[in-house]
Amino acid sequence: MGKRRGSSASNKLWVWMRRQSMMVKVMMGIMVVISALVGLRMFVKDHNHFFVASEAIHAAGILVLIFKLATKRNCSGLSLKTQELTALFTALRLGCSFYMEGDIHTVLDSLTLVFTLWVIYMIRFKLRATYMDELDTTPLYILLVPCALLSIFVHPYTNHSIYTRMLWAFCVYLESISVLPQLRMMQKAKLIEPFTAHYVFALGVARFLGCAHWVISVYETSGTYLFLFGSGLLWLPTVLLSEIIQTFILADFCYYYVRSAVNGQLLVSLPTV
Repeated sequence: MGKRRGSSASNKLWVWMRRQSMMVKVMMGIMVVISALVGLRMFVKDHNHFFVASEAIHAAGILVLIFKLATKRNCSGLSLKTQELTALFTALRLGCSFYMEGDIHTVLDSLTLVFTLWVIYMIRFKLRATYMDELDTTPLYILLVPCALLSIFVHPYTNHSIYTRMLWAFCVYLESISVLPQLRMMQKAKLIEPFTAHYVFALGVARFLGCAHWVISVYETSGTYLFLFGSGLLWLPTVLLSEIIQTFILADFCYYYVRSAVNGQLLVSLPTV
């Protein structure tokens, strides 16, 4: 009885939300985000933990894909191009990390790269027959070229070589848009099976935590955080913008994911564009 009442209440809440104007929905979304940021600021003192949690959640999301591929023997709904972009920026960032940092982030990136390469191998060779290549049609050059050009002109100014700094910037920019082929593929498919949905939702949570680090740090320093460490005029503001862009890219999917979960639906249904 309790579950039925809870389900009925949640359904009424979603019906009420659907009836509201777009302006009301946007304002409610902003209030939820602000509340989450305030809660994170109050309970997490070391903001670097946000990045660790973000990378750990990303790795966990890929583990969900591995479980799907190993048990279901089916890769339908997965974008090979998003996985290839993930492997690219993770490998490059890992190389830079060994040279520039060499900490827990290096360990997490190593795990993410290994997991992602396994997923790519399964899609390309073992489960190729179930790969929906007709839906995975986003040209990679329209994502790679702008990131490469931007990294040449906007990159961190540190004591490392200029090539390392440009590679680091390229990784940041590419990560912020690497999920676009997956999202585009899901928009064409309309219905997303659970494991793929869990993976993309994990990416959304991971990016929100990464964005939270920047937003809270900027707030607490009254904006001066954007111009620290001799990073130049544009680097840190551009990184913040990249984090915000990726968070908003995933926010719409996360909304439909939560709505489907609350309604007890196994498949996430996206609206017709």
